[in-house]
Amino acid sequence: MCLAIPGKITKIEKDLATVDYDGETRVASIALKKDVKIGDYVIVNAKFIMQIIPEEEAKKAIKVWNLTDEA
Repeated sequence: MCLAIPGKITKIEKDLATVDYDGETRVASIALKKDVKIGDYVIVNAKFIMQIIPEEEAKKAIKVWNLTDEA
């Protein structure tokens, strides 16, 4: 099972995006989702950006994730 947490794109260079997960960054390929831009919230799977998530929805999911982390 895979649990996807939204992250925010902070930088794009060629076909790679830097995605910020509440202070921790990872690099993901934009090869499958060329229309992403800096500031987008995205879902990443196997180091590929799979989906763009609306900001409001992403922030709600992040808030719930942080609550489960505290428990």
